[in-house]
Amino acid sequence: MMKVIEHEHPLKLVDLQVNVEDVDDESDDEEEEKEEDLVPQDEFSCTCKRCDEDINGYYKYYYKCIHDSCEFALHKFCAELPETLNHPSHPHPFTLCGGPFIKNFKDVDYPNLLRLPFPDETCSIPKHLFSKELGLADYGNHEVSLPHMNHQHELILDDTAGSIGSTSSSKINDMIMCHNPMKKIELLCNGCVRPIMEMPFYKCRAKEDENCNFALHEWCTRRLPAKIDNHPAHPQHPLLMTNFPNMFNIFCCGVCLLDCNGFAYGCVECGFYVDVTCGFMPERITHESHANHLLSIVKEDQPPSARCLMCCSFSNQSFSFSCSFCEVYIHPRCALFLPKTVRHPNDKHPMHISYLPIENHKSEYFCEICEEELDPHSCFYHCDVCSQSVHSDCAPLILQSETETYSEDGGRGVYSFLNMKFGSIHKKTDGHPHPLTFAQGIESDGGCSVCAGRLRFEMILRCSECEFAVHHDCLGNLNKS
Repeated sequence: MMKVIEHEHPLKLVDLQVNVEDVDDESDDEEEEKEEDLVPQDEFSCTCKRCDEDINGYYKYYYKCIHDSCEFALHKFCAELPETLNHPSHPHPFTLCGGPFIKNFKDVDYPNLLRLPFPDETCSIPKHLFSKELGLADYGNHEVSLPHMNHQHELILDDTAGSIGSTSSSKINDMIMCHNPMKKIELLCNGCVRPIMEMPFYKCRAKEDENCNFALHEWCTRRLPAKIDNHPAHPQHPLLMTNFPNMFNIFCCGVCLLDCNGFAYGCVECGFYVDVTCGFMPERITHESHANHLLSIVKEDQPPSARCLMCCSFSNQSFSFSCSFCEVYIHPRCALFLPKTVRHPNDKHPMHISYLPIENHKSEYFCEICEEELDPHSCFYHCDVCSQSVHSDCAPLILQSETETYSEDGGRGVYSFLNMKFGSIHKKTDGHPHPLTFAQGIESDGGCSVCAGRLRFEMILRCSECEFAVHHDCLGNLNKS
């Protein structure tokens, strides 16, 4: 057995020619036959994780992980390289490092390291930090109803799952309320704006005719702190949970640069605000797309030509996760918001994120949702069973109306409205007699009733009783008129 610094499991030595038949060395006439016998009967090939070259039957030995399900492998020569080396040309020892295939940190030194991407859409930074496993005793400890500083109505606990083991029809019906992409049911948390996919959670107690769709994860209701100190993007001042005075609570997150109408942490003095996910962004992560090296948050320290490893767009944002060894950059939103696996009603199987073209893919790449071309060198989601692919920024679009919001400048990595919750209804507006729904503009909405500008791909207010529709930021002008 052998241990190497970049892999968590021991490696075993494998003899690739153990089944090769012995050959006699009796005559020169048999030389050609002998050479053929030296090649194993079953073709074998894999990639060395240190030198990135093929391991095949022409090598007598190689090292592989002791777990058959793990594909980690090294040439024998590469595996046996010493970790340190003394050389007469330099007074200090050299340490084995370099290249994305050599791990540059030890797990024991970073026990709380966040390893991304998250497995699926049920996971997020707030859940990772503030949730806990709930047993039968925990359900009785929840407050059945409570007020919340960010909402005008009382919240009630939806804890249908409290009757653990129950299979009643009422439980099944209530469970359908949770976010379910395969059934095209959307339920987003008003705090972190991530899907609510499990019980218990809190929802607004308002009457049905008030049409309030406010809901919160249990951990976003009760456990988010009121203040964040020493945020890596704004260490000079604490960030306080705050309310925005505008009707839709919309702000632009200073880290991921996405518009958001969830909870905000902010520094009023500097005008710096972040969403809940970016509020608890760690200083260091690892990511599957660059798995063996630590990635640290950097601010405005990227060369102009740097591109995000995942979405391949220029890394000209205020902050990025960066590898100091390889000059690799990843946008915070690509690292934090794109899970490893997603579900979508267009495909009955889980779709997995891919960072490179699919091996032996025989057709052109196009997105099954927007039906536009797809660049396989940017991250995308792929079903191995059906050979279907979708843009990473189209993957969250589970409602029919949302599929029309894909803009002409595709390939953004992350859906531009990923941090927005739509569907709230505003009954009282001075400039229109009917209730207006906060929504995403689609082609059939036409032009804004105030400025005549295009509504498609924008945040709008739409009337369900007539053809009236306006940009959300034009509503103020409407009220003044």
